[in-house]
Amino acid sequence: MNKPIIIALDFPESGEAIRFSEKLDPSLCRLKVGKELFTSSGPLLVETLMKKGFDIFLDLKFHDIPNTVASACKAAASLGVWMVNVHALGGSAMMKKAREALQESPCKLIAVTLLTSMGLEEIREIGLQGEPEDIVERLAMLAKSSGLDGVVCSGLEAARLRKKFGKDFCLVTPGIRPSGSDAHDQKRVMTPKIAMSNGSDYLVIGRPIREAIDPNRALEAIMQEIGR
Repeated sequence: MNKPIIIALDFPESGEAIRFSEKLDPSLCRLKVGKELFTSSGPLLVETLMKKGFDIFLDLKFHDIPNTVASACKAAASLGVWMVNVHALGGSAMMKKAREALQESPCKLIAVTLLTSMGLEEIREIGLQGEPEDIVERLAMLAKSSGLDGVVCSGLEAARLRKKFGKDFCLVTPGIRPSGSDAHDQKRVMTPKIAMSNGSDYLVIGRPIREAIDPNRALEAIMQEIGR
């Protein structure tokens, strides 16, 4: 856990992502490559970033029939990435199949619970019942029983999940906004310091670092805030 900050490379193409990565110290952070960037730039970008010394979280949220997800996870892990994810709403059969596919790989496998952009209205719209924290706990339990290494959850649920699942279950928290930052399209947000004190292992941070005049200084300020 010596590099708890994961910076979201939410860029449309590889050139911007690579130029931005060159401003960062790989000993201080990890990088997240999501759907837009991976779709436009593919495995070559991931390999380029890893050659620069970065651990890569490939955030593609696989959600399909079990065999398809298992094959996709195996292909992703073969790139040498540090972490991949699936969507817990795909169910236990899908997650167990993904776990089996990565049995021989050091790549971490985690599950998305509820997107941090979803508020109560959106949760009700898709027919999920209960409070967000109850839904997240149920999905996290499903992920743990399926053998996954952890889940993506908001900082609002981290303390509850840490208490229930113990220190060895990995909690990755997006929707992190340093004090004074705009929440943008996130709804269940939290500051870095509070999220870490609530039990999050890794914090996914995008705009507050990407849009900073000096991204490395912004990163270092967050590291100081969380006492690292």
